[in-house]
Amino acid sequence: MRKRTIGVAVAGAILLAGGAWYASLDKETRGVLAAMPTNADVLSWSVDQRDAAFRAMDRLPVLAEAAEIAPSPTPLALPAGKPLAIPGIDSYLAGQRAAGLVILQDGKVRFERYGLDFDADGRWTSFSVAKSFTSTLVGAAIADGAIKSLEDKVSQYIPDLRGSAYDDVTIRQLLTMSSGVRWNEDYEDPQADVARFNNAVPDAGVDATVSYMRKLPRAHPPGAVWHYNTGETNLIGVLVSSAVKKPLSQYLQEKVWQPGGMAAPATWLKGKTGHEIAGCCLQATTRDFARLGLFVLANGAVGGRQIMPADWFAQATTKQKDIGAPGRGYGFQWWTYDDGAVAAQGIFGQGIFIDRKRNLVIASNADWTRATEGPEPEAREAFYKQVQALIDAGG
Repeated sequence: MRKRTIGVAVAGAILLAGGAWYASLDKETRGVLAAMPTNADVLSWSVDQRDAAFRAMDRLPVLAEAAEIAPSPTPLALPAGKPLAIPGIDSYLAGQRAAGLVILQDGKVRFERYGLDFDADGRWTSFSVAKSFTSTLVGAAIADGAIKSLEDKVSQYIPDLRGSAYDDVTIRQLLTMSSGVRWNEDYEDPQADVARFNNAVPDAGVDATVSYMRKLPRAHPPGAVWHYNTGETNLIGVLVSSAVKKPLSQYLQEKVWQPGGMAAPATWLKGKTGHEIAGCCLQATTRDFARLGLFVLANGAVGGRQIMPADWFAQATTKQKDIGAPGRGYGFQWWTYDDGAVAAQGIFGQGIFIDRKRNLVIASNADWTRATEGPEPEAREAFYKQVQALIDAGG
């Protein structure tokens, strides 16, 4: 499966001396700063540096500004359920370098564990798990009438894309990563779009994402080929913000975070021209990542109020595009399984696995040894199957 990247370079050298902002930091954050690298490429950071940074991306002003998302005034309770005994769990968590693992079934906590000196109150970064939140906001905008149809052209909502290869691309094609626009997602290649995109100087008065993406050439007809593209998720974020005339973080707070009963504040890192980075970098507690799974299982209905179109998640979490992996597919910014399960996934072990048949949610945060290429992804897939089998057996 293709590498999934953060979709934004975390910019700037870490300046430890001077500045009123540094004097105001708590001891833990100062320790994080001391451990941080001066190289902006996440894939080049050491394990220790990632361990420090992933829990504090929104507390380091030299990295990026973060928008705040307020929790629900009436948090969704997660009562304790029957404890789930999982053979080999300690070995699995160690192998994953897990920071947090929460397993819910029928809305109850059946397993919860933390590691890497992280805890239930801490916020861990999402990486590409944020893509599934962004997709959900498209559904909310449709319910609100701000987006008329998935067949609308993207340039209808982002006029600065007119005349580019995106002029004839629909919102549906962006959601399914099938725009046909040429893009290189290899973050280890300094000449890849995902690297150049982050360092490019925006055109005057144009959003940074739009400025870069509108210069890309066409590789395939729109809708013909699935090709993973973090830049396009960032475009979706710009599109939603433009349609609803609100910052993405505010809209998430109004349509998902508070209605979904999220219990803790969250943050969303912003790009260089002020838009939230829609393809990455939402910081939240592991329990609140799990609560998104419950929001999906409820089809976006809360307290008798249908926030999302009633059929939204049926579409979004169903295989829309073949990705060349047996038993897998891609929906609207969700990774699908042929058995009906679905997952949000981010590099280094971030994930939300949702199994509607078993009313099951597994939320995990970690710091894998490699972004996606090590042994951890396969082990996590095996773990999902193990949990499903334990539930089927009455565990």
